[in-house]
Amino acid sequence: MRAVVEIASSQYLVSPGAVVTVNHLDAEPGSQLEFPILLLQDGEQLHVGTPYVAGRARAEVLGHGKGKKVIVFKKKRRKGYKRFKGHRQLYTQLRITAIELEHSATTAE
Repeated sequence: MRAVVEIASSQYLVSPGAVVTVNHLDAEPGSQLEFPILLLQDGEQLHVGTPYVAGRARAEVLGHGKGKKVIVFKKKRRKGYKRFKGHRQLYTQLRITAIELEHSATTAE
């Protein structure tokens, strides 16, 4: 079972038991979150939402962190202008525990 879920205005392809890295969410590690499902593939069946499918994806927050440093360097030749900055994007790691469609549920093993 695979699903496309909406997390913080972004779309992610997930399955039960998968660990997903998303943009930073305000949630404590160990807390449970629910996200709407946009598209669900259950075996041969494909459920497409308008805009959402009747069901929820449940996830557990594993932790927070910072990504690799991205260097931003600006320069104008022959003008003596140089700017050097670095940026590290915050992220949250989630484990998808279950994808529930109406009355049926699939959980991680």
